[in-house]
Amino acid sequence: MNDLFTTQLESHGFTPHEISQIVKLGKLKTLPAKSILIKQNNVANEFYFLIDGFCHSCYLTEQGKQFSKEFYWRGDWVVGFEELLDQTSSPYTLETITQTSLITLPISLLDRWRKNALPLYIKLLETQLLYKERKERFMLLHSPQARYEVFCQDYPELLAQLNDYQVAAYLGITHISLSRIKNRIKKLT
Repeated sequence: MNDLFTTQLESHGFTPHEISQIVKLGKLKTLPAKSILIKQNNVANEFYFLIDGFCHSCYLTEQGKQFSKEFYWRGDWVVGFEELLDQTSSPYTLETITQTSLITLPISLLDRWRKNALPLYIKLLETQLLYKERKERFMLLHSPQARYEVFCQDYPELLAQLNDYQVAAYLGITHISLSRIKNRIKKLT
């Protein structure tokens, strides 16, 4: 199916037979930019492995505001743990930012991994926990300008793919605030 995908499965202890069974369940999809994978308040029946491209998850308010949850790119697993654990609908929307190739897998497979405490499931949980801890620290300990500067330094390839609204939503500021920050930085350089 995809070398990156099968290598990840191998590295987490799946046997060739188990990998072939997982590959049979997976579906390879290529989607254009701005494709909705999960719509907020809908039930997610799949989880994803990204082969290429960028995806974004965000919360949408009734007033039309958007709050960025996360970005995903090559080699990332996209899993809605809250929906899986609480048996609820998705509290966020997941969409492609660029043309994206991914493997979709049934959520029932992830649930089996969870119930059997498979190493890959544990790794996915640990990765998500680390991400959440780091993002919380990032949001609490840095000023908006510092968050923007760190974002530019850490994710230059992502920055080139996003518009100011998306960057601002991730940083927890308005696009107007982001514009002011960018102008301030320009004047300093």
